[in-house]
Amino acid sequence: MKIILASPRGFCSGVKHAIDLAEKLLRTEKKPVYIFHELVHNQTIVNELKTKGAVFVDDMTEIPDGSVVIFSAHGVSKKIKQQAEQKHLKIFDATCAIVQHIHRLIQRVSAEKKECLLIGHAKHPEVEGALGQYDGEGIYLIENLNGVAQLILKNPATCIYVTQTTLSADETKNIIAALHQKFPELPQQSGNICHATQERQNAVKELAKQANKIIVIGSQNSSNSTRLKELAEQFCPAFLVDSPQELSLNDFSEQDIIGITAGASAPEKLVQETIAWFQKNF
Repeated sequence: MKIILASPRGFCSGVKHAIDLAEKLLRTEKKPVYIFHELVHNQTIVNELKTKGAVFVDDMTEIPDGSVVIFSAHGVSKKIKQQAEQKHLKIFDATCAIVQHIHRLIQRVSAEKKECLLIGHAKHPEVEGALGQYDGEGIYLIENLNGVAQLILKNPATCIYVTQTTLSADETKNIIAALHQKFPELPQQSGNICHATQERQNAVKELAKQANKIIVIGSQNSSNSTRLKELAEQFCPAFLVDSPQELSLNDFSEQDIIGITAGASAPEKLVQETIAWFQKNF
């Protein structure tokens, strides 16, 4: 058996910043430290932070007034920030810098009374936070090509579109092309898929040229990890796992060339544990 590692893989700068911030506050602030939504979408990281005193909540009413709260890397809506301020919470914002840029853009478009399209997946925390930057009903969520077909715009010539940062670049390209075909007057814009997401997707494509099976280390609720698995599956069998304990010996043989990558919220130690699992069993 041969093992090949994707490069780059694992933590992006935004995830590392969020984790470093949380760990610092867990050392310096009075516990418990509350975190609104999962800080990053990785079960190992979440469990480790829990053991250090973090309490994860999905509703602001669960946080006592005056407590310390961290907003996750995915960002939050203006409404959530207002609720936190009303409860006099000590707020620390771990929102990814690229997501913050998207928030400011949506706020500007909203203030100018222009329509806005958000290409992304419903109910994902990043999407909920971004939608919540727009005041009124002029923002529309587009999840797929069917959403483009059903879309009606009042003034396409002034409409602005943004994208969830962790989408598949190829899929998003198709949606944007369909938007311009339906609305020729829609201004040409650059997407907002984060460079780290794009680099990891490109690395998987290169990995698939050499491997006959690919392991993606990441949690099932991680958007960027799921996209990596879907991309890998276009070339060969792929497995999305939180840890090597989820792998089955029956899926592999001595003749395999195994490619391993990790989502942007998955720690490198899980990659090394996966390598050790293969070395032990094959």
